[in-house]
Amino acid sequence: MYLEFNLMKLTVFAGTFNPVHIAHLILAEIVRTCLDMEKILFIPSHIPPHRENEIAPAKHRLEMVKLSIAGNPAFELSDIEFGLEGKSYTVNTIKGLYGQFPDISGKINFIIGTDAFLDIETWHKPGELIELVNFVILARKGSPDIKKIIESIKFRDISHTIVETPVIEVSSSYIRQRVKNRESIKYLVAEPVKEYIEQNQLFL
Repeated sequence: MYLEFNLMKLTVFAGTFNPVHIAHLILAEIVRTCLDMEKILFIPSHIPPHRENEIAPAKHRLEMVKLSIAGNPAFELSDIEFGLEGKSYTVNTIKGLYGQFPDISGKINFIIGTDAFLDIETWHKPGELIELVNFVILARKGSPDIKKIIESIKFRDISHTIVETPVIEVSSSYIRQRVKNRESIKYLVAEPVKEYIEQNQLFL
């Protein structure tokens, strides 16, 4: 869905996106420019393994990502998880992408925050996932030494790239709370996303 490029190197930004917000877009653009990638592929989770509170229906989260990235030709959207059965485990999504793009060069780049990376051992089939991807670890300025963090993980020989990012204090939970409180979310999300949330009365 929506894939209009034949990409030899693939960089994936997957998440619940509940909702997608400006920090997601900023971080994706930083990764794209730092790694000199032509495209970033956004993959909204269909059935998140660890369900958040107040999660919007998958079709709405998919549409909000579509609206959010529409102005950036370097960003693409995939609904690959909507065609997979059961919970949206990352390892299954990555395997699906290799099947969809047999000409991928090297490992798929998988964008991940430091906190999520620290929990990688709790993910579904972490050993398989580690074999399949190159982790693009988003390291906030002033965060602990990433090399020491990697050494603390029981798995070894983890393919990874570290990208230093600014501290952006915006989260989906913060936006949901503001919506619930009838407070403005202007500039926290793309304007079309703001309008979509209002029109569909999400997160109230």
